Amino acid sequence: MPVIECDPENARERLEAAGIDVEAGNTEHERWRASHAGATAVAYDDKVVIQGGEPARLVGLLQEGGGRAHVYFDGACRGNPGPGAVGWVIVTSDGIAAEGSERIGRVTNNQAEYEALVRALEAAVDYGFDELIIKGDSELIIKQVRGEWDTNDPTLREKRVRVRELLQRFDEWSIDHVPREINSRADELANEAFDG
Repeated sequence: MPVIECDPENARERLEAAGIDVEAGNTEHERWRASHAGATAVAYDDKVVIQGGEPARLVGLLQEGGGRAHVYFDGACRGNPGPGAVGWVIVTSDGIAAEGSERIGRVTNNQAEYEALVRALEAAVDYGFDELIIKGDSELIIKQVRGEWDTNDPTLREKRVRVRELLQRFDEWSIDHVPREINSRADELANEAFDG
């Protein structure tokens, strides 16, 4: 459960600026609370406590952004199509800034890969990074996002559009194919989502 030492009113303003609804607290000790991306922020006099299974995106919104990050993503499915899961990791010079994984329902493998990239980019937007270096082990996704390959499947085309919209939020970005061994943590997270 992350605890962010901060001025709760500044934190509230950051969340509201991001379009997140902030509600009154549930007790006399809580100043306010807000939910976003599977987690809830609860403000006290000099700190905000993040509760829930996926706190990374709320933490990102409440901390100072900027800088460069490396993003690793991976999608998986059992059967093609079949039950799917995603995993993603955001790494800065200080180490792992955020990571996440979850099941996503029945999808194809390529749909799972795109969804993993979307989730990672949404988290990177919340963290306010300026520059992203994106790595994934799906050559198809990498080449489609770069515009080197066409996207004929309508579902994948929609996901590519969403990825490109998110990428416009960064000053600079690159996306490259890497071997599965380089992408091992994102791969582990996607597979752990099946077992969790």
